[in-house]
Amino acid sequence: MDATDLARWQFAITTVYHFLFVPITIGMSAIVACFHTAWVRTHNEQWLRLAKFFGKLFLINFALGLVTGIVQEFQFGMNWSDYSRFVGDIFGAPLAIEALLAFFLESTFLGLWIFGWGRIPEKLHAATMWIVHIGTILSAYFILSANSFMQHPVGYTYNRATGRAELTDFLAVLTNKVQLVTFPHVIFAAYMAGAAVVMGVALWCMRRETLRAEGAGEDVALGDAPMYRRAARIGAVVTLVAALGVSLTGDVQGKIMTEVQPMKMAAAEALYESVPAGVGAPFSVLSVGSLDGSHANDIIEVPGLLSFLATGNFGGAVDGINDLKALYADTYGASGNPLVASATGYAPNIPTTYWTFRLMIGLGMAAAAISLVVLWLTRKDRTPTHRWLLWAAVLTPFLPILANSFGWIFTETGRQPWLVFGLMTTATGVSPGVSIGEVITSMTVFTLLYGALAVVEVKLFLYYVRKGAEPFEPPQDPADRDEDAPLAFAY
Repeated sequence: MDATDLARWQFAITTVYHFLFVPITIGMSAIVACFHTAWVRTHNEQWLRLAKFFGKLFLINFALGLVTGIVQEFQFGMNWSDYSRFVGDIFGAPLAIEALLAFFLESTFLGLWIFGWGRIPEKLHAATMWIVHIGTILSAYFILSANSFMQHPVGYTYNRATGRAELTDFLAVLTNKVQLVTFPHVIFAAYMAGAAVVMGVALWCMRRETLRAEGAGEDVALGDAPMYRRAARIGAVVTLVAALGVSLTGDVQGKIMTEVQPMKMAAAEALYESVPAGVGAPFSVLSVGSLDGSHANDIIEVPGLLSFLATGNFGGAVDGINDLKALYADTYGASGNPLVASATGYAPNIPTTYWTFRLMIGLGMAAAAISLVVLWLTRKDRTPTHRWLLWAAVLTPFLPILANSFGWIFTETGRQPWLVFGLMTTATGVSPGVSIGEVITSMTVFTLLYGALAVVEVKLFLYYVRKGAEPFEPPQDPADRDEDAPLAFAY
């Protein structure tokens, strides 16, 4: 392995790890805001307890996401300096706005939410979490606009003299066709992840409280089990609705992807030979590639489905990997651009794209199916204690989270060998002065640090889940509070 391969591994490890927390942050901030708003509107003590309970879990996740996200900025300068030099003029604006507007919005109003109990009017206090949620969405928008430029460059001119892409139309970058479909797809996927965490935690707590009450001979309806059941059902409903949004936006995204990156769609299916119009390209549920990687043998397939995903027509034409490789070699190989001339093959790793595409879809569908079953079992005020609910509670949060991760692995590896599609290959973006030893050292340090942070995250999360929602304690009226009293952390 050379420095480029190691730099790619390091960025993959840190990025995938960071993105484990991002969708949970976006999704849970909305649900916590809903719980808090429900408390303000009804003053039902269950809503306040749920808002504080899941707010605590949200804060643990937010802190880890914040810490791991900072590392991403370092790597642009450490391992990818040539890439940073090339896209710096494009990325500077959206990433600066993300930091100065969206992130500061999140952090400022999250602080107000944490320390504002009994200090600011309750409606304003509930609004602060909604502003936090808006901040997470804005943050996602600006970051995705930068990533969408990598998938489909727009709003720029290429200066051959300086070897840099120069921004000419910032609005075009923000309204990139890839961005406009990727953003809602990612947000719906984040709602799925956050809601699945709420559903899983609430299911576990509901089952525990139900068994405890039954063992003590108490009336289950008088305990906390109904409160957790309510939270579980809300999580299940949001998961299902978000899954529908993911499916619809994903369908549109597939057609845009076929238009701007046909190789990625062909790689997602391991489609080596082009399928002409009127025939219909099948979608394989299971496929086995040849040993030399020259073709794939479909075992289970759905006729015409790939054509529909790619074109919206079950008989639509779909370009294959072999024809696209020849086209890209003619188009880019002879361009004379030193940033693309080093590409070999112009195709990504086919097994990676094939399986991550299916894992993304399959895990998301599994989460939606479990949510539907949970809604059925908890209908009419039921608080079931089936043993499989314990497994559902533990596994369900991981399904959409992993689906998110596999989706991003597919998106980024499917673009290879490009860093910026059609403009810059991965091999030309790595820092020329960074040695193999330096990359190994930083990758080892980051990996060990992330492993330690994972232990802290899991222990804190499980501790507060086991502890459950705190007993009801109404917030103090701000008018009755001593203004000279020191600030105290709400939890």
